[in-house]
Amino acid sequence: MSQIEIRQLGRSGIEVPVLTFGGNVFGWTVDQNTSFSLLDALVEKGLWFIDTADVYSRWAPGNEGGESETIIGNWLKKSGKRNSIILATKVGMELSPEKTGLAGKYIRQAVEDSLRRLQTDYIDLYQAHRDDDQTPLEETLSTFDDLIKEGKVRAIGASNYSAARLSEALKVSEQNGLARYETLQPEYNLYDRKEYESGLEQVAKENGLGVINYYSLASGFLSGKYRRPEDASKSQRGQGVVEKYLNDRGLRILQMLDEVAQARNVSPTQVALAWQIARPGITAPIVSATSLEQVDELVKAATLRLNLDEIEKLTQASSY
Repeated sequence: MSQIEIRQLGRSGIEVPVLTFGGNVFGWTVDQNTSFSLLDALVEKGLWFIDTADVYSRWAPGNEGGESETIIGNWLKKSGKRNSIILATKVGMELSPEKTGLAGKYIRQAVEDSLRRLQTDYIDLYQAHRDDDQTPLEETLSTFDDLIKEGKVRAIGASNYSAARLSEALKVSEQNGLARYETLQPEYNLYDRKEYESGLEQVAKENGLGVINYYSLASGFLSGKYRRPEDASKSQRGQGVVEKYLNDRGLRILQMLDEVAQARNVSPTQVALAWQIARPGITAPIVSATSLEQVDELVKAATLRLNLDEIEKLTQASSY
C-alpha cells in the first residue's frame, strides 16, 4: 500500500492528508454507530482530516443543525482520538433567524456552541462558511484573531467567498495585523471548474492559501453513477444531478474518466479525485463516504498518481 501524501494547509503550519473527509453525512445519511465506525476507519487508514459545520445537517427532517458536530464530539469522547485528527468546522450559515452571519458577537456564541458539541477545547481550522457583507471584514477577522490568541482556534479559513472579497479580506488582515484566512473552500471538480479557475485560483496561489474544495465528485456524477436520465432515481439528489451534469460535456468527461480508469484498473471516482489532487494549488479535496467500502475507495484515490498524459487528457475533456 503506497503512503498517503501529507501537505501543508496554507501557511498555518498544520499538515493534512491529500483528501478531506466531509462530515455532512453524519446525522443525515449515516447514524451515530455507522459514523463512529467510519471515523475509526478514516484515522486507521490515514485520512484524518475531518471537515464539518455547525449547520450540518439542518436540512434533514427532524434536525435543527449541530448533529454532525455532536456525533463527532461523542466519538472523540468515546475514542480519545482528539490528537489523531485535524478538525475543521464552520460558522455563518443560518441556524435560525438570529443565529447567522459573521458578526463578532455571534461568532463568539457560535464557537462556544461548536466546542461544546465537539467536546473539545480547540478547533484546528475554523471557517467562515460564507461571506457576510453586512458585517465589516475587520470585525469578523479581529474576532477570529482573538479566538486564535485565546487558543480556541488554530487557523481560520473562508468558504464561498468571491475572488474580490477574499482579496479584500486578506488585505484587511495584513493592514491591521490580524490573523488571515489560510484556506479557501470553493466548489471545484472536473465539471465545475470555471468559477474557481477564473479568479479564486489566482488569489489562492498568490497568497499561499490551502484549498479544500467541496463537491469534488459533482454530487456523485463523476463516480459514473448517473449516465442516463432514468439514473436520476438512484438517489435523493439524482434528479438535480442529471439536470445539471447529463449533457454533452458531462458525457465527454465520463468517457475520459472511464478510459483512464480502465487503463489503470481503478474506478472513475478514484481518477476524478486524483486529477484534483494533482492540480497545482489544490491541497485536499473534500469527499464523503457512507460505508467502509467507500472509505477504502477514498484511500485508493488518495494514493493514485496520474501521469502527465492522463492529467492532460482529463483537463482537455473537461475544458469549458
